[in-house]
Amino acid sequence: MSRKKIGDAQQASFDGIRRNDEAGNEYWLARELAPLLDYAQWRNFLLVVDKARTACQQAGNPVADHFADISKMVDIGSGAQRPVDDVRLSRYACYLIVQNGDPSKPVIANGQTYFAMQTRRQELADDAKFAQLSEADKRLAIRNELATHNKHLAAAAKEAGVATSLDYAVFQDHGYKGLYGGLGHKDIHARKGLKKNQKILDHMGSTELAANLFRATQTEEKLRRDQVRGKAKANQTHFDVGRKVRQTIAELGGTMPEQLPTPDTSIQQIESAKKKLSRKKK
Repeated sequence: MSRKKIGDAQQASFDGIRRNDEAGNEYWLARELAPLLDYAQWRNFLLVVDKARTACQQAGNPVADHFADISKMVDIGSGAQRPVDDVRLSRYACYLIVQNGDPSKPVIANGQTYFAMQTRRQELADDAKFAQLSEADKRLAIRNELATHNKHLAAAAKEAGVATSLDYAVFQDHGYKGLYGGLGHKDIHARKGLKKNQKILDHMGSTELAANLFRATQTEEKLRRDQVRGKAKANQTHFDVGRKVRQTIAELGGTMPEQLPTPDTSIQQIESAKKKLSRKKK
């Protein structure tokens, strides 16, 4: 397969090599993941694994929890076996590996978005408190997280050469166009039927907000990781990441963001209602 994608086929392949230990914990083996990510040489793949270990450590996560060096026996013919080194990987480790892989490989480029979204989904699924939140509270939680990450994105964009407010508006528009199939900020604003002073992020449901959160976090990471320099390259990077998130949503069978319903209440209305409720309780 010359142009691999982590779509339905690759997701099936990835799930196909997933293993579970006696306690039910999922894991992957590096030697099985390598060919799936188009790495024919084990030594080359080990370099990527080492970069991923470093990234894990720099993120403040215990490396041993995600990368476990193991040895296993393999058949070499005539009933003989020999031991080979391998690495037991968590889902997060797989995510870090594709983040540090060769972006010129189509499967790596697609995998960077796929694993980011899948890892985030797993985090949310594991978070019982988040799962129990109402749609309004989920919107508030993701909107607040997005506000924080947008500040990080703005800083990364500035380092790349997006200097003025106008430059940043153009930069953001490229991200929206990638994610929304060519629709820019003004198009999305009009599609939602909003007033001039209303912000589109305050009129998105939790699913749409989550897609934009992926766009923001992955663009920031890519700008920094690839050391992107120049407004044009930064704009193209934002567009490409947005388009990749859109592609991944399609591959996972999700609804395109522009087709998601606009909530009846804004983030400000939810916050106001919560404040009133809080005052009544006092």
